[in-house]
Amino acid sequence: MGRGNMSDNFNYIAFGNPDYVAGEIDTVEMNRVRMFEYTPTDIENRLGDLGADAIAFLEKLPTFLCSEIARKGRGEGFSMFVKYGRIEEAEAGRREVSARFETIIDFDEINFADLDEARDLFEADAYQLFRTHWAVREGDAKAILAKLAKLKPEFAKQVAQQAGPEAGAAAPPPRTRKTLGEASSVEAFLKLLYKLSDDEPADDKDTESFFRGHEDARFELTPSLLRKSPDGAWQFMPNEDRLCKELLIAHYDEFQADQYCFDRLVRMQHYGLPTRLLDISSNPLVALFFACHGRNGPSDVEGEVIVFKVRSDDVKYYDSDTVSCLANISNLTFEQKNDLNLNLGMEDFNGTEVAGKLLHHIKSEKGFFEPRMIPDDLGSIVCVKAKRTNTRIKSQAGAFLLYGHDATLSEDGQEGMTISRITITNKAEILRQLDSINVNASTVYPSIDQTTDHLRNRYLASHSA
Repeated sequence: MGRGNMSDNFNYIAFGNPDYVAGEIDTVEMNRVRMFEYTPTDIENRLGDLGADAIAFLEKLPTFLCSEIARKGRGEGFSMFVKYGRIEEAEAGRREVSARFETIIDFDEINFADLDEARDLFEADAYQLFRTHWAVREGDAKAILAKLAKLKPEFAKQVAQQAGPEAGAAAPPPRTRKTLGEASSVEAFLKLLYKLSDDEPADDKDTESFFRGHEDARFELTPSLLRKSPDGAWQFMPNEDRLCKELLIAHYDEFQADQYCFDRLVRMQHYGLPTRLLDISSNPLVALFFACHGRNGPSDVEGEVIVFKVRSDDVKYYDSDTVSCLANISNLTFEQKNDLNLNLGMEDFNGTEVAGKLLHHIKSEKGFFEPRMIPDDLGSIVCVKAKRTNTRIKSQAGAFLLYGHDATLSEDGQEGMTISRITITNKAEILRQLDSINVNASTVYPSIDQTTDHLRNRYLASHSA
């Protein structure tokens, strides 16, 4: 008997193999890196750890199990297989999430005259319909069922049985973060850092510390390339290879000195192109400056300094083979990235066509490189020390987190990397204190225009006083 209670959220689970969805199915398995794509960022942030509360939330939601949409033939429209049901007994492993799927209504194959009709069904963008992933979408499952009943009238009676009274919106679990405390002065900030170091277990001492400042504590630890719209849709990632190539075409001479793809990404990041790099610094005062210094001056919004403790053996350098593998993912098209199957063993993976294309790009900078790429490495996030090729990297003691394929960073870090946070308030006073020890826009951004801005503002304030 079907369950009538609906929610303001629903699971949307899609697989590339239509036979998988069309046949009898008891269990679904999804790679963890494909979890929560096209999920509103606020919900994704609450579910990312896939803890017990997150699993319990997912099990409350109505679920649509679908195949990726497929073109039937020239002029014949599109189709996808759709099942409606619930998930139970969900478990989150290191690499996969599995759950038992209970089918309530099997709509079988749904035909669409065009792609827009398919997009309207789930209010999805075209990329989502062609993507294997597990999303938690905002929306009314009853409304989707009603659309399906119009497309497949023979299921109208079964759909009507699902339209029972509302049980209320299922709320995702609250977000949890490790916060060391609040700092309203440079002294308070440093005390919290010293305490963190003193409290560190003896066996964790062989680490390096890095820092990142956010002027708004609500900002995410996500590279610009991998950021999403509030509804969970990608902003830039599907066009990564085009972004890089277009910049290289327009300013080819600027990149002639760059030996590795990673070097080019660093330079592109410097000029503001969305990349898979996230800037971090080995200087905590630089991070504190960024947490206080907004484009329009210090605001009343709480800032944040994120503290990364990275196992020393896991810190990479610009010429690392792992770094070359991850950086060159940027040269693959979106379709090629979708073909990367990191669940394969090393030998099987390196035998795939898309691995051959990635190897071709790697060999352009490392001719000796052998087809021995490790799939797990390609989905990792690594801390990289870059060449200090420009004054900004030098002044900011810059390093980077390089995000691999479909990689995400949980709130508390990952193996070999712990994350904690310090809330920053009283920003104007902290900036005054930092300026007194020569940490200001002129030294953090060592360009002549930033220096002149800093000097003008400094002496204007002095004159006003």
